[in-house]
Amino acid sequence: MLLGALVVYPIVYSVYRSFLDREGTGFAGLDNYTALFQDDTIRTAIENNLIWVVLAPTVSTALGLIFAVLTERIRWGTAFKLIVFMPMAISMLAAGIIFRLVYDQAPERGVANAVWVGVHDTFAESGGYPKARPLPVHPLKAGGGGAFVTKEPVRAGEPALLPLVGVAPDRMPDDARPAKPVSDPGDGITGTVWLDFTKGGGGTPNVVDPKELGLKGIRVEAVKDGKVVATATAGADGVFTLPASADGSVLRLPADNFREPYNGVEWLGPSLVTPGIIGSYVWMWAGFAMVLIAAGLAGLPRELLEAARVDGANEWQVFRRITVPMLAPVLAVVLVTLMINVLKVFDLVFIIAPGSSQDDANVLALQLYRTSFGTDADLGVGSAIAVLLLLLVIPVMLFNVRRIRKEGRR
Repeated sequence: MLLGALVVYPIVYSVYRSFLDREGTGFAGLDNYTALFQDDTIRTAIENNLIWVVLAPTVSTALGLIFAVLTERIRWGTAFKLIVFMPMAISMLAAGIIFRLVYDQAPERGVANAVWVGVHDTFAESGGYPKARPLPVHPLKAGGGGAFVTKEPVRAGEPALLPLVGVAPDRMPDDARPAKPVSDPGDGITGTVWLDFTKGGGGTPNVVDPKELGLKGIRVEAVKDGKVVATATAGADGVFTLPASADGSVLRLPADNFREPYNGVEWLGPSLVTPGIIGSYVWMWAGFAMVLIAAGLAGLPRELLEAARVDGANEWQVFRRITVPMLAPVLAVVLVTLMINVLKVFDLVFIIAPGSSQDDANVLALQLYRTSFGTDADLGVGSAIAVLLLLLVIPVMLFNVRRIRKEGRR
């Protein structure tokens, strides 16, 4: 009676309801099932479920196997297993909230982007003045590729003025000093790179006013006949000096000075949201796989492993030819269990995927919820999705039952 009330009746009623219309008063035939493959959102959910079934159980089982084998060889293996298994004690809701923060686009909040940006900036640091640009009245013009060049060649003995605007106050160096106009250029090329903007107004374009700051650290190149003949870096007061060989050259401010800061990867964007959520699932369930595989590993006859080593097999050969084949029943249990689990995944996708990417991360269980509840609910299509989920789970369950019977006959 309990089996009939809790299992059989809901299944039978869901199948029956899937053949009725939205209101449940008229017979819809196969229309609800036809809608599953005509709706783009539902098709995306089916495709994502296939990705989940292939990737999540495989990666979780592989990591669990690696962890189980390696923890046998380290002194603090028990502590390691405890740490890896600990995410299993966290609910799916809590794990979703954690990874929603981990994948935050802002590097100052999202751990994933903080690490990624740190690695990126190690090799390609952003420029100091990403929004800086000249005005039309300035002696600079766009030089292609994000660089700026002087409109006329510079001459020795004449001060070179390189004014810019568009630098936000928070981008100015803390030790920036008031820009210094060049009074005695000397025999070389001496000039000033500065922010041609007076706070509160009153400044004159192309003139170094007392309240305007130098743009410290900007690199200046002297280009003659397409080749860089000299380079200089502006000081805290914006002053730079080039040798006399730069006479007659065009000054260029390279694009490196203005490169936009790298803000990391859009983990929860349309292209990466599903792999990102699968990563959070693996974080939770790799510990489950590790514990089961470690239990199976503890029951392996050690004399077989030692005999293989005595016969000259290296550790990789022992692992591939003996350990993995003997663990095959345990690996099958873990893999099948996780496959059934991921077919029903809902919480992580619902919590982690933002509204703008939820359609791209959609899975059948989430689509079942979205279709069956709310003001635009359609219980006919929702029941059809539930039946489809059941049909997808049944082959995996049959495989598991056959495997268990086969093991029982042994």
